[in-house]
Amino acid sequence: MTRRRGSVIQRRNGSWSVVVDLGSDPLTGKRRREWHSGFERKAEAEKALTEIHRAIDTGTHVAPTKGTLAEYLTERWLPAIRLSVRPNTYNLYETTVRAYVNPHVGGVPLQDLGPDRLNGLYGLLLDRGSKAGRPLSAKTVRNVHGTLSRALGDAVRWDLLLRNPADRADPPRVAKPPIDTWTAEEQRRFLDHVAGHRFEALYVLACSTGMRRSELLGLGWRSVDLDDSRLVVERVLVRGKDDLVLAEPKTERSRRSVALDARTVQALRDHRRRQLEERMAAGSAWQDLGLVFAREDGSLFRPATFTRTLQRVAREASVPVIGPHGLRHTWATLALRAGVNPRVVSDRLGHSGVSITLDRYTHPSTDLDRDAAERVARLISG
Repeated sequence: MTRRRGSVIQRRNGSWSVVVDLGSDPLTGKRRREWHSGFERKAEAEKALTEIHRAIDTGTHVAPTKGTLAEYLTERWLPAIRLSVRPNTYNLYETTVRAYVNPHVGGVPLQDLGPDRLNGLYGLLLDRGSKAGRPLSAKTVRNVHGTLSRALGDAVRWDLLLRNPADRADPPRVAKPPIDTWTAEEQRRFLDHVAGHRFEALYVLACSTGMRRSELLGLGWRSVDLDDSRLVVERVLVRGKDDLVLAEPKTERSRRSVALDARTVQALRDHRRRQLEERMAAGSAWQDLGLVFAREDGSLFRPATFTRTLQRVAREASVPVIGPHGLRHTWATLALRAGVNPRVVSDRLGHSGVSITLDRYTHPSTDLDRDAAERVARLISG
């Protein structure tokens, strides 16, 4: 096996680079060297040098690209993933690259991109990130980090980078904002108030299942079995590049079967009769999209309209104003408080695991804490 030569050197900014000596070019006789940059510590660079030598010896080494980060993101990565992600996810990636990444670090060679550059980008975005010079929120900057982490991870898989610099970067922490919920009494007051409302069934379904807004507005009649008191989440309403589109759920766990209670079933039956009357009145103007919840002509019911209407009706009902996600959070909290198994709650919400349900949608309450103390005390005392 040929003995490979190389070295690690420290750059002016404190980072380390690997220089691999590939010997002389057989045609020109010139000495060939290969540079890999962006290592924070000398030990990391030395380990990378060993890995490069092993890859060269086994014939699996790919020479580093000489292109910039912007060229990789715009010309290679975005076109490659476009058909494998949902439209709204692609739009988020494209906007992030165009508005926040390329203007600041797009000219950096992909091979020179290290965690220090990324941390500098995050600090800049927090300080004056938008085109108007306004700071970005920590959540938005965290989303930028998520986009870069995915893109650079793909670069590693495609043998364009040895390691993902985003893995060693330090994005800002995001505090979880409190989500307002209703008590059981407030939810009863709200549902009593919307009795007879055109979208009574929408509110009842949201309150009784905790379904996401996109799932509620993407629900089709073909996915609802009122005789069996069950529906299947298999389509969602999301934002595409130019407008709203109906798409498949984001994850396999989001595609799920949800049982319905008797009140919800009756509300949906009444809603279907009302919708048939609207369809007859619309005549040829009816847009047959098969949606459970649609406008008077059968067209898409826009998410922003749903949110505004919900908040207006909540004010009319004299209950705290919350959004669709507040309804979801309320359902999860009430279900757990009622003693429903957390695994069942997780499945109905479409979460990937019980830990997400407990972490995201529940919070300790004084009543639950006191109940836990009393239950354990009774068990101990017999």
